[in-house]
Amino acid sequence: MIKEEGKSERAIFVIDKEGIIRYIDIHDIDDQPDNEVLLAELKKIIPDAEKKLMHLYKDDATAEGEVVMYCTPWCPDCRKAREWLREKSITFTEVDISTNLNAARQVRSWGDGYQITPTFDIGGEIILDFDKSKIEKILN
Repeated sequence: MIKEEGKSERAIFVIDKEGIIRYIDIHDIDDQPDNEVLLAELKKIIPDAEKKLMHLYKDDATAEGEVVMYCTPWCPDCRKAREWLREKSITFTEVDISTNLNAARQVRSWGDGYQITPTFDIGGEIILDFDKSKIEKILN
């Protein structure tokens, strides 16, 4: 969504089958929407939404690997982190929290209720956001 001043923001609209807008969420372009809130809104207008969306809960919350990055495909910092890790030849496991809601919950628990991406688990040490110096310090 583009505001009058030309600034873009993230906008999510939930529209029912009759074309009525049932939910609007507008926030800064870099802020990530809370999937649990969106699912709750969908459950209000789709009777069997829980059943239809169960595949989003099938995966474990955590992944194996020395470096695990919890992220989304569209997050600007996640894209930068992927590129940086590849440039440094750092092997990492990526967990897409937009399709693994158990992992999204885990990220929120690490972030004191905030869903911060990317979040890294490096040998059991959690780093919120893309902080190169902290990542390098742990890996060295």
